[in-house]
Amino acid sequence: MIKRAAVIGAGTMGAGIAAQLANAGVECLLLDIVPSDVDGANSDAKARSKLAIEAIERMRRGKAGGFMLDSDYALVVPGNIEDDLGRIAECDWVIEAVTERLDVKRSLYEQLTKHRRPGTIISSNTSGLALNLLTEGMDDDFRQHFLITHFFNPPRYMYLLEIVRGPETSADVLREVESFCDLRLGKGIVRCKDTPNFIANRIGVYVMGVGTQFMLEEGLTVEEVDAITGPLMGRPKTASFRLQDLVGIDISVMVMQNAKNLLSDDESLSRFEIPDLLTRLVEEGRLGRKSGAGFYKKEGKEILVLDTETFEYRPQREVQFPSLDAARAAGGGGKALAALLNGDDPASRYAWRLLAETLLYSARRMPEIAGDVVSVDRAMRWGFNWSQGPFETWDAIGVRSSTERMVSSGEEVPAWIADFLEQDNESFYKFLGEGSARRQAYFDIGKADYTHVPASAGTLLLTHVRSRSEPVESSKDASIWELEDGVLGVEFHSKLNSISDESLAAIQRAIDLAEEGDYAGVVVGNQAANFSVGANLKMLSTLVAEQNWFAVDEILQSFQRTTLRMRYATKPVVAAVQGMALGGGCEIAIGGCHIQAAAESYMGLVEMGVGLIPAGGGTREFACRAHERTPEGAPTVLFPFVQEAFDTIAQAKTSTSAADARRLGFLRPGDGISMNKDRALQDACRSVRTLAESGYRAPRTRDGVRVAGRLGWSEFKIILRQYQAGAFISDYDVHVATKFAYALCGGDIDDTCRVSEQCLLNLEREVFLSLLGEEKTQERIAHTLKTGKPLRN
Repeated sequence: MIKRAAVIGAGTMGAGIAAQLANAGVECLLLDIVPSDVDGANSDAKARSKLAIEAIERMRRGKAGGFMLDSDYALVVPGNIEDDLGRIAECDWVIEAVTERLDVKRSLYEQLTKHRRPGTIISSNTSGLALNLLTEGMDDDFRQHFLITHFFNPPRYMYLLEIVRGPETSADVLREVESFCDLRLGKGIVRCKDTPNFIANRIGVYVMGVGTQFMLEEGLTVEEVDAITGPLMGRPKTASFRLQDLVGIDISVMVMQNAKNLLSDDESLSRFEIPDLLTRLVEEGRLGRKSGAGFYKKEGKEILVLDTETFEYRPQREVQFPSLDAARAAGGGGKALAALLNGDDPASRYAWRLLAETLLYSARRMPEIAGDVVSVDRAMRWGFNWSQGPFETWDAIGVRSSTERMVSSGEEVPAWIADFLEQDNESFYKFLGEGSARRQAYFDIGKADYTHVPASAGTLLLTHVRSRSEPVESSKDASIWELEDGVLGVEFHSKLNSISDESLAAIQRAIDLAEEGDYAGVVVGNQAANFSVGANLKMLSTLVAEQNWFAVDEILQSFQRTTLRMRYATKPVVAAVQGMALGGGCEIAIGGCHIQAAAESYMGLVEMGVGLIPAGGGTREFACRAHERTPEGAPTVLFPFVQEAFDTIAQAKTSTSAADARRLGFLRPGDGISMNKDRALQDACRSVRTLAESGYRAPRTRDGVRVAGRLGWSEFKIILRQYQAGAFISDYDVHVATKFAYALCGGDIDDTCRVSEQCLLNLEREVFLSLLGEEKTQERIAHTLKTGKPLRN
């Protein structure tokens, strides 16, 4: 039903929402006020719509651009409220994203009623204003079609969407908006109650405030707190103060002030007092990244930190606490958190104090802000990028033992938590049922019993697969699962999902099982942050140090056999991709007959960054795709397609989205894109079934591949010399790229020749091995392993 939309308010949030609508293929009108410096008599439409025009440009040019493809910006039509508000009559959904003032929003709604047609959905992106106040005095149709849709910043990347339904909001409207935002905008929906700051900001802002207060009380430094409250506590790398710099310290203060104004009945109201530290930073214009300085400040290449005593910036000091060392040595996850909390130093005391306050405050808010613990946990994971929500974290550290520790330190525990433990419950989540009926359940406060976690239609989560069955086969780096009846899945679980011999063996074994048994096909995928960052460079470096070239060649041949097997299996092999699929990870992804990519997929053959070329079938595949794009009987048309492939791989281009991966040639026209990342695995299974049910036939082998030959290779050498003369690339870059061009063009042969895929595979392996033996490539690999960054030697 939602085909056209309008966003009113072209600030950071409004522009980001408009961009995400465009990413979903929805034409969107973006309106803002006429700038105050524009003469009312000025008839220049561009000047009058300047704010919206500039907002669209920011979304195009920002470092983390709002548009998945630059061309998507054309779907956002700029305008201004004075001249263009009448155009909302053409829209199915109008999203208000103006300043957080009730009087401003209500004044806008009164104007909207003059132009909206009956049935048009209206929603507010407010971060905490009450819905009943927003709609007070509005007509029945307006109230029936009104709800709150609270996006998180940046709207393209943040998964959470909090939705608040009013007492008169139509159930059909709620379903329509939730379905659209799930499927088309790719959001994780959490229904919230109409309470101040809803769920995520209610808890997140509270934690932000007490975290700052505890820092000052405990005498810790900014960099010490960020070392404590990052990944070791299950929080993002931005931790506490880097996050405030990213969001904007003025925004933090505004949200805290709003909470203080609205939460007169909150027993922890004093915790929402804005620390003088934050007030001073705002008064002095130190707002974070957008102003160039906040808790951190960049000077040249050095990142300085704010000294909260002198209020000057100084170099960061190394953070050293025994509990932090123990947590790092514990290996991440719950073990790391336990090691941090069980120490006896300032870092451990701060971590325990902050976590205990977080858990208790979350418990005190139940059922005020949400009807179940699942909604709270999802809101904090999806909105603040915590690895676990409050109640999931409580389970991880032991509900009973940690609660006893809280009580012994004088903390008051909510009555429902005490009752929960008196009933001999030990965790907020557990599994109920047996076999295929085994499902995760949560403690329902209202029922005082466990209830199954509701399954979202269209999603398939590996955590649920693991809970109800054992893997078909498993090794250290990969497992084979029956994802659903008739569909096998290969899950990588090595460090960063790097490709190893065990990963390759699992793919081969899954294909064997599918072809020998009654299976529709195979999905290669996982639901980690990244599909795969590529081959294991550390292992490769070790083999080089040992001069074990035979072992390296064996690995390459195994990799090539696997990607060929994926392509030519008699049952469909589909890759479900999300996050980064780089180097060898990208070669695995493009190896099968189909890719189902989450919208935020970043694909690239980046081997040349370490002085190598794709040799797991990547060079061969792009040479073949250039051939397939060339019309029969028009051999002279081949080179431009080969050049596109060369430019993509030689420049180590990585897609900025799945849509961009299609532009770069990593995704083919028939490959699928799932806007919602949690749907990609299920969509991949559906693709396997569809292909199987339509009588899947493996493609024919490509034995007569047209290549550019020595003529094309010579063209590339000329192009590379020009880049070298302009000092755009180093001498060794030229050397590596020349060898890559040799493999991509099919070697030193006549351009009228046709070659087999095996010939191309032999060439890419030959070039890879020769480059790996060179000192400068080995230096590049060593530098990347040490710093994570490429070396230009």
